[in-house]
Amino acid sequence: MSTQNVTHKKRQMLAALEQNLCVVSTAAREVGINRKTHYNWMIKDSKYKKDVIDLENVTLDFAESELHRQIKDGNTTATIFLLKTKGKRRGYIEKNITEVQGDIKSRMIEWTPAHEKEEE
Repeated sequence: MSTQNVTHKKRQMLAALEQNLCVVSTAAREVGINRKTHYNWMIKDSKYKKDVIDLENVTLDFAESELHRQIKDGNTTATIFLLKTKGKRRGYIEKNITEVQGDIKSRMIEWTPAHEKEEE
């Protein structure tokens, strides 16, 4: 692929990532490249990588805005999710408590390597 064609494909991929909320498989399929090509570009091209990271942040901003909209609409699940993720330092966390009932027994097994028999 020529440099000009690669540059064009990168631009197409960035646009496809934006349209598909940064889902790499879907964007790569639309552009006609392999997912691995995208990840190779991320490794080799710092500008491309920065552009992808910027798009990922825009996607997160969009998702957060959508979450906030749902909270404003009275969605209890969305409210709980926000509190569990961003409200941890205020005590909004779940704790798993494991109880063990009955006797706990342990046994120690001693292993000794076999000795070779001495020839008689």
